Amino acid sequence: MSGTETFKVIRVIGNNVVMVQGGKKELEYVILGKGIGFGTKTGDAITSDDPRIEKLFKLEDREQWSQYHHLLEDFDPKVLEITDEILNSITTEFPGKLNDKVYLALPSHIQFTIYRIRKGMDIINPFLEETKISFPKEYEIALKAAEMIGRAFNIEVPEDEVGFLTYHVYSAVSHVPVGQLVKASNMVGRLVNIIEQDRGIQFKNGSMDHVRLLMHLRFSVDRILNQSVNVDNPFAEQIKSKFTSEYGLAKHLAEVMEQDLGSPIPEAEVCFLAMHLYRLFRGRTQQSSQAKEEF
Repeated sequence: MSGTETFKVIRVIGNNVVMVQGGKKELEYVILGKGIGFGTKTGDAITSDDPRIEKLFKLEDREQWSQYHHLLEDFDPKVLEITDEILNSITTEFPGKLNDKVYLALPSHIQFTIYRIRKGMDIINPFLEETKISFPKEYEIALKAAEMIGRAFNIEVPEDEVGFLTYHVYSAVSHVPVGQLVKASNMVGRLVNIIEQDRGIQFKNGSMDHVRLLMHLRFSVDRILNQSVNVDNPFAEQIKSKFTSEYGLAKHLAEVMEQDLGSPIPEAEVCFLAMHLYRLFRGRTQQSSQAKEEF
């Protein structure tokens, strides 16, 4: 946008969201920015060089406008207030620009969550343990967010929902879409099940083995999805020849990841996974032997 343009406020959605109209073509926009709606009233003017503006959505076609307008109009003002408090708590712990989408995604998620709880609908999160382990700081913020929501609406927010809120917190600060986080968590859970079935074992939730395995798989899946890290393993050939059983299992896991994630799995990544599996199984064998000796 070149030059300074002026917009007229149509509606204040919340402290961080306003609907405006204006600019050179008199189009409708949604403006996002920390504090942009605080003290602002309908009819007020906001200029394009306002330092509070973080994101300006141009809604040129009527279908897109109707979609956002309907969503924003349906928000409970109280939900938007709680969202502002939660976003403030996030920026306190994670200074910097938040993901633009959180300003609409988070209140939408909170409002639907409140609806489900009040209707007595179950909220089941199969990724809860993995989420707590992978994103501990974000989980703590989500836990406080759940307490805010519970107090404001006189409801009890279950821990499974805290896990889903954690995704929104992480997405807000990392700019990774919530959908990608869910996809990664689903993949990690599937890989753990394959390992358990292959070796006839079951990991105890929260155990050291379980935590280490989840973290390794999570980092591996994230690297593959983001394709931002070049993995180099100078011991790849030694691992393949020395740990044949673990390499075979790692290769199978890689094939599953490649099929589901739609991305090629580097051989170095497979070998790192094989090494981790070797250490994991060796550690469990040693623990089992020690337990028998003590008995």
